[in-house]
Amino acid sequence: MPTQRPQDGPRRVANAFYAATGRDLESDHGKPRYLAYQRELIRPHCGRTVLEVGAGLGEFAAGFTGVDRYVVTDVDAGAVQKLKERFAHRPEVEVQQYDIDGTTTLSEPVETLVAINVLEHIADDISALRQLSRSLTANGNMVLFVPGYQQLYGEFDRRVGHHRRYTPTTIAATAREAGLVVDVARPVNFLGAFAWWAAVRKGGAKTPNPRLVSLYDRFVVPVTRAVEKRLPIPFGQSVLCVAHKP
Repeated sequence: MPTQRPQDGPRRVANAFYAATGRDLESDHGKPRYLAYQRELIRPHCGRTVLEVGAGLGEFAAGFTGVDRYVVTDVDAGAVQKLKERFAHRPEVEVQQYDIDGTTTLSEPVETLVAINVLEHIADDISALRQLSRSLTANGNMVLFVPGYQQLYGEFDRRVGHHRRYTPTTIAATAREAGLVVDVARPVNFLGAFAWWAAVRKGGAKTPNPRLVSLYDRFVVPVTRAVEKRLPIPFGQSVLCVAHKP
């Protein structure tokens, strides 16, 4: 019998939810504006070759084009099969099974590694970043998009196996401890923090509500995007960190 890894439990919960509803528990399905904003934030830090770890069902990668090589991965074999089916028509996309907690390393390193809502699942996040950096070229960028601020930690976080939420200070310290040079560490999705606090912290939400997700994406995300283009924000639902490998 294979040894159970720390992320296996949460992944089984996510798989069961997907089987019952057709949606990944942590995916951004149904949030096209939010995904577009994520890509807008991340794209300037990406080179011509990209590795995305923990891609789930490939919602982010589906709209990320214009690169020479995009390696999309997940630890779960079922998710990997779904990814192969989804991206069969895109010749620049490679699909692989990739275990962040293990010793997986790309045989041909990439210029950019993207991890969206991944690092919080790993108990030893510093070791995970060290392992991930082995798949980067020298001076390659690691782009981390993580849940923000422990004050927002709620039942949903526990259910999907989040060990923590980060601040710009804590994610930057983690990246530096892993041997990376931090270029950006800032909060994003200011208004989303209030929506998350109301739904998860006060409301005790355990799974996404499709109707509320749609309303949030339609009305809140455009305002958040406009505000954050013009003004610095003090906190947010998520934190963006960009660090490079020296």
